[in-house]
Amino acid sequence: MSAHRIPRIVVAAPSSNAGKTSITTGLIAALTNRGLSVSPHKVGPDYIDPGYHGLAAGRPGRNLDKWLVGDDRITPLFLHGARGADVAVVEGVMGLFDGAAHASVEPGYGSTAQVAAHLQSPVVLVVDAASQARSVAALVHGFATFDPSVRIGGVVLNRVGSDRHESILREALGAAGVPVLGAVRRITELQTPSRHLGLVPAAERSAEAVRTVRALGAVVESSIDLDAVLRLARTAPDLAGDPWDPAAEVERTPGRPVVAVAGGPAFTFGYAETAELLAAAGAEVVTVDPLRDDALPAGTRALVVGGGFPEVHASALSANVGLRTAIAELARSGAPIAAECAGLLYLSQELDGEPMCGVLPTTTAMHPRLTLGYRSAVALTDSVLAPAGTRVRGHEFHRTTAGPAAGATPAWQWNADGPEGFVAGNVHASYLHLNWAGSPGMASRFVAAAARVPMGALHARG
Repeated sequence: MSAHRIPRIVVAAPSSNAGKTSITTGLIAALTNRGLSVSPHKVGPDYIDPGYHGLAAGRPGRNLDKWLVGDDRITPLFLHGARGADVAVVEGVMGLFDGAAHASVEPGYGSTAQVAAHLQSPVVLVVDAASQARSVAALVHGFATFDPSVRIGGVVLNRVGSDRHESILREALGAAGVPVLGAVRRITELQTPSRHLGLVPAAERSAEAVRTVRALGAVVESSIDLDAVLRLARTAPDLAGDPWDPAAEVERTPGRPVVAVAGGPAFTFGYAETAELLAAAGAEVVTVDPLRDDALPAGTRALVVGGGFPEVHASALSANVGLRTAIAELARSGAPIAAECAGLLYLSQELDGEPMCGVLPTTTAMHPRLTLGYRSAVALTDSVLAPAGTRVRGHEFHRTTAGPAAGATPAWQWNADGPEGFVAGNVHASYLHLNWAGSPGMASRFVAAAARVPMGALHARG
């Protein structure tokens, strides 16, 4: 075990919707514009915020989620993501002390505060000052003294109304013992657009997202003392541990089978570690965009279809008959396919009346109710991902339904709910999102299954 000098901060807030993502993204962009290599991270399972972080930093945004990967992997995954970085910026989740609402863990489990303590990182508290004045001092004092293991190193005041408002806030905070690192005014035109699952992913907005990130960087640069932020980041002590190594987590299969991973604007939800584990397990990982590619990559012997927003792109996905047909043929050939949430929708018979790949015996549609939360699941059926009886931790995040919700050989069951998902041949599909870094054996098992598929069973592609 070695010690690593990585300047770092955790950006947190008293509650959700305080502007953490905008401030974090702006900080990453502003520091990157200074010529620094910034390692971006996100507490919790969220896929969308890391997309903006990655766009700002020019390197993948990575998640730090204790529920999904376990306590012991938080520091190694952080060190893995921060290799070669000059500074790391970690965005928190919800309020600073809010954690998983699950009966199996203690209150606050997986919270931003816990991750900050793991990383021995100072915290920058983003406070929405839009509707308060002197009361901000009591709020900050409470957060700074609530948990001695968490060090609030500075405050960023967000949505400040005027010079007079800023002066009142700074004066009130003068006695709180926590320095004010900056004050950001209310700038409504910089708000990122939202829809039914939160912010629109950066990958979908392309040029517009780039402009927003640049603008956020400019606002932060003019409103926040970046030198003070860096001085605070450099107060973080050396972090003991070894970086996560995907090759040490898996068994390598020879032969380099080609594993296609769905990407593009319709399938933006995924963890960087999944592709890294697949490659470490021996796969040649290639990307396929179901909105643009009319065939699978040459030699494809397995397919991973993660999360995203196929419901937004249902007509275009349906119109790509060539790829839908190729995926159905791949499933019939016995090649392994792993699909979660959006992937399940894409493999279904239809989505909101639009024909999909027709691999699964279920029909899917948008639903007004948001299904969201952590899940502790057990595999009900042997599959290309796990043997029956395997226990995993994942999360759900969708506004769609599948009817039926499970096949004759279901994928999972969690809590007291009924069976969920589908295992059909070598196809595994479910609403459950997993970070394979928490269950790395899945990558070994999946790539080994791909290598067993005889090339003669596959139709020519490319």
